[in-house]
Amino acid sequence: MALNIARVVNEPVYPFEFSICTLVTRHQEYQEMLASFLNKGFDETNCEYLYIDNTADCQYDAYKGLNQFLQQAKGKYIIICHQDIIVHDHDREHLVNKINEIEALDKNWSILANAGGVNFKWIATNLTQASGNQIKEKRLPLLTKTIDENFILVKSSANLALSNNLSGFHMYGPDLCLVSDILGFNSYIIDFNITHKSNGNADASFFISKKAFIKKYNHALRGRFMATTITRFYISGNWFTAWVYNFQPIKFLVRQYYKFFRHKKRYVPKK
Repeated sequence: MALNIARVVNEPVYPFEFSICTLVTRHQEYQEMLASFLNKGFDETNCEYLYIDNTADCQYDAYKGLNQFLQQAKGKYIIICHQDIIVHDHDREHLVNKINEIEALDKNWSILANAGGVNFKWIATNLTQASGNQIKEKRLPLLTKTIDENFILVKSSANLALSNNLSGFHMYGPDLCLVSDILGFNSYIIDFNITHKSNGNADASFFISKKAFIKKYNHALRGRFMATTITRFYISGNWFTAWVYNFQPIKFLVRQYYKFFRHKKRYVPKK
């Protein structure tokens, strides 16, 4: 029997430089976006264009749809963007230069965007609104904690994905940044000015998504006791709690709790 054996290479080969991915609800607006990219050098020689057609009904929400893009895109860089953006001031060459700039500063980057929350106080925005008003951040690039969803560039080799247990069309930018951070990567706001026709819509669905996001990460980032086949330990974002709970007597008492109150049979999947 012949075996299909192949040697893994250090650097993957990408057939495209960019994959430009969009959830589409209005074809005419998408065509305007598409034309603006093509006009700025994002053509068939270096790009592929992927879209999900949500015009008739919602086949994919943002989380499931963007995960499809991240899995199926063949570009070295994956651009995930809204259909209501127009590329005008900057072109493909400018974007490549900004990518190279970040690469020289920090090889552990995974996400670039044009707006986001740098920290709990400062927001960085670098785009043009539909009115023509240009919001220009003076200090770029900037390390950021969150990103706005209108324009997101992901390094394909970072192998990012969005949460499986979140849904809807909001908070997926912050979700992607948190996943990136947990995997050991950094996110940046860069100078790539585009027009975004929408100023955002904090409707009822936004607050539902925000609540679900907070609930998910309160659980995901909780402190916990862990056991491997050869050791036991406690992890926590609070250094003092982690220090105390890693004392051997504490770990012994916790083991007794699991022995008497959390039997192994509780972890058998229910049919």
